[in-house]
Amino acid sequence: MTVKKPLIGAISAVALATSISALAEPLKIGVLVPLTGDLQSYGEPALKAAQLAAKEINAAGGVLGEDVEISSGDTQTSPQPGVAAAQKLVNIEGVNAIMGALSSGVTIPVAQSVAKAEQIPQVSSASTSPVITSLDDDDFLFRTVPSDAFQGVALSEVTQEKGYENVSIIYINNDYGKGLAEAFTQAFEKAGGTVSATVAYEQGQAAYRGELQQAASDDAEALVLVGYPENGQTILRQALEGGFFRNFVFTDGMKAPELVDNLGAQYLEGSVGTVPQARDDSPGAQHFSSAYESEYDSLPPKPYLDTAYDAFYLLSLAAQAAGSTDSVAIRDQLRAVANPPGEQVGPGEFEKAVKLLEEGKEIDYEGASGSVNFDDNGDVPGTFGEWTFKDGEVVTNRIFEPKM
Repeated sequence: MTVKKPLIGAISAVALATSISALAEPLKIGVLVPLTGDLQSYGEPALKAAQLAAKEINAAGGVLGEDVEISSGDTQTSPQPGVAAAQKLVNIEGVNAIMGALSSGVTIPVAQSVAKAEQIPQVSSASTSPVITSLDDDDFLFRTVPSDAFQGVALSEVTQEKGYENVSIIYINNDYGKGLAEAFTQAFEKAGGTVSATVAYEQGQAAYRGELQQAASDDAEALVLVGYPENGQTILRQALEGGFFRNFVFTDGMKAPELVDNLGAQYLEGSVGTVPQARDDSPGAQHFSSAYESEYDSLPPKPYLDTAYDAFYLLSLAAQAAGSTDSVAIRDQLRAVANPPGEQVGPGEFEKAVKLLEEGKEIDYEGASGSVNFDDNGDVPGTFGEWTFKDGEVVTNRIFEPKM
């Protein structure tokens, strides 16, 4: 009889593991992106990046042995519809975590009225407002992009290197626009530059000549436009038609190749901009680029695709490390899988990560977008790309770290 006890124990262990696996609910991640509105051209590529991550993860055995599932919600690039979409994802679709939103003006109210209230971890892949750093979110809001406190410095450096000493700013009147306009102004004036005028604009207007008249100044050499493509192109067209400005400096929200189609390459040639951007020579960046191109035929020159991929990966790794799809447990493991110490894993290495975790080892995910080490506020460090329009194409001039 004694020789049978280990066998019975082994059978019981297998049976228990099998029953737990059978009862385990699959991880469901809500992808909250703008499929309509000002940022709709960014939403579909970001959703595809999340779907790519899910496909890779499921091919590697899934999360806790189950395929990870996606439910998507359209923010319409507006706070109220964004909150409604998030509430539907949580209360009807039953998601365990949220990737998104993209715009800070949507991410912040979602964090306060949905993620915090429902205790659902939220990782934004594109929200850069400095307000997020100190937001009262009970540590349920994270982001895989650096704050605009850093982009403001990067944008100031690029503007100075272009030779501009006096500029005016027109910015979208939301948390993203306000925060970046303020960060740029502080950095540019500290470096000796002059901001002649700072003017907010509202979304959805047919004309912005009043704002352009306020921003126009005999001394302003260029217009710094902090906005989104849909209304941004209207501002640019009217700036050119009215003779208000000929030189432009852009932020990440305006990095859109469709501007060339709608306005004409000759009018944008030589304009510069900044965007949070990873160095493209890292293994993670190269894996993401080739995998995205293989899956969808091409990688569009849009920002925040690699950060969307990373956000989805991190939520999946956190659930795997927690051994649970419980939302609070996932939140509590996000820093553990993203930060040192631990053996480094990267994009496309989910199977390796699972094996390490099952062996009781720590992991440190190094993302397609670079370092995603979360600090106490859920923020990450980052590098920035200087981009321009050249021969009708969006091209990257360089990737750099701003001099803080």
